[in-house]
Amino acid sequence: MSNNLQLQIQTLPSRPGVYQYYDTDDKLLYVGKAKNLKKRVSSYFTKKHDNAKTSVLVKKIVSIKHIIVATETDALLLENNLIKKYQPRYNVLLKDDKTYPWICVKKESFPRVFATRRVVKDGSEYFGPYTNFKTVNTLLDLIKGLFQIRTCNYDLKPSNIASGKYKVCLEYHIKNCQGGCEGLQTETSYNEQIVAIREILKGNFKNSIKAFKNRMNEFAANLQFEEAQQMKEKITVLENYQAKSTIVNPKISNVDVFSIVTDESYGYVNFLQVSYGSIVRSHTLEMKKRLAETDKELLEIAITEIRNRFHLQTKELLLPFKVDLGEEIKQTIPKLGDKKRLIDLSERNAKYFRMERFKQVQLTDPDRHANRIMVQMKKDLRLSVEPRHIECFDNSNIQGTNPVAACVVFKNGKPSKKDYRHFNIKTVEGPDDFASMEEVVFRRYKRLVDEGQELPQLVIIDGGKGQLSSALKSIDALGLRDKIAVIGIAKRLEELFYPGDKYPLYLDKKSETLKIIQQLRNEAHRFGIEHHRNRRSKNALQTELETINGIGEKTIVELMKKFKSVKRIKEASLEDLQKVVGFSRAQKIYQEFH
Repeated sequence: MSNNLQLQIQTLPSRPGVYQYYDTDDKLLYVGKAKNLKKRVSSYFTKKHDNAKTSVLVKKIVSIKHIIVATETDALLLENNLIKKYQPRYNVLLKDDKTYPWICVKKESFPRVFATRRVVKDGSEYFGPYTNFKTVNTLLDLIKGLFQIRTCNYDLKPSNIASGKYKVCLEYHIKNCQGGCEGLQTETSYNEQIVAIREILKGNFKNSIKAFKNRMNEFAANLQFEEAQQMKEKITVLENYQAKSTIVNPKISNVDVFSIVTDESYGYVNFLQVSYGSIVRSHTLEMKKRLAETDKELLEIAITEIRNRFHLQTKELLLPFKVDLGEEIKQTIPKLGDKKRLIDLSERNAKYFRMERFKQVQLTDPDRHANRIMVQMKKDLRLSVEPRHIECFDNSNIQGTNPVAACVVFKNGKPSKKDYRHFNIKTVEGPDDFASMEEVVFRRYKRLVDEGQELPQLVIIDGGKGQLSSALKSIDALGLRDKIAVIGIAKRLEELFYPGDKYPLYLDKKSETLKIIQQLRNEAHRFGIEHHRNRRSKNALQTELETINGIGEKTIVELMKKFKSVKRIKEASLEDLQKVVGFSRAQKIYQEFH
């Protein structure tokens, strides 16, 4: 560390703020926030970093700038804004920065209610933003079905209405509007509808249902049964919508729910906005890690970004764990009940989004998909390197006959069928799986070493401790123990066994690592059984020919070269057989099968 940099660190204040790291070209490398600037920045230079990228970042830092703010919340907001503006190389990359739709209640006489992507600061009210237009259209359809509001663009000032400037349109005649443009509806009456619409957009249906019920009773008391029926239909529509959108206790109102799911490279933060027990907004933010950020760090960044993006002022957050957001925001970490169910629902949304992204990446960017899988397998299986080349062995014998073994090869998580190999057991008498495994593993890697071919990073033995021990004997005999990682997988409980470890490793049943290992094991089993079946079939058929008196091995070879199978030999005519083996032997074969 240079003297200049050391001096900058020593003079940093012990206050909340944002720090910025720059390289030799005065290019911004990283932006971070801190409760205590001096303590946080010093930690980068006084400890050894486990993450390689962090170590590289520290080596590149030439100068440090900082901005002091009043509170930690202000630091979060400023950090978020600087990251979005400059997108430094070593900061989390926030994805999906698009423009979202809003529902606007226009500030004007006889306010219009419509969808828009543009927020104009003219005093109008904007509800949202919503994450898709489907939600917006559903709400607008609900509002138009319940209330008679105008869709025209007329300037309905009192003077324009009084002068008779406008005439009612088709919307009036089909009873979607009450004709405010001709003074057939007062602005006070119209604004009562707007008040009710505002409450519905906030997720509060209670007042609207109560108002419709009062009007229904009034119509019924005045014997206006047709109008009463119309009010009843509106109540039904509103109650059905409320029932569909309410997923928890309606007393849970005005809370934001956040959850996070991460892997080696990305974080996925789901956000649910809950109002009166209904989810009024849902969004998942994808974040690319740059410096092996923790779930806590990612969640803090995501919460700040989402609250900024959606202009949220909520005072209570439901979170899976506590984060540093400042004192003015209440954080609830529920363990039971309706609030815990909301956290679980949010987490399911995040996992589903992550799964969909995996599917998309698998189709559009197979290299990124393979890289992610390899990093995950290295972590899950406690390997020192990524298992780009994996080989799996399986023995096959039925009642001790025709013992064979199979070796299947996966490269970058995908089968490499041209590299598959099968082995006929040569040195083992009878059904001895352990000795067979020892033989084929030795033969496989002796050949790779002799021919100077690439060795796998991981070898998987289909079987428990016994087969693993047998395979290790061959690995040790070849001096490859430090060059190849070897594990065994037991069939019954999907237990993974490691050399020298008496306790097996159990992977999550839904993990991608276990799925690839199962795919390898199943492929080795299939390939081995297929070879075993072919060998038994061939031996059985050849034995059938050998039972014919006067037919020897050379005759059988000649026949198989010509007819390819015993079935065709059986079906051949006497003349065709004569052409291959002569009259005498042809007659014996023909008589045997006919």
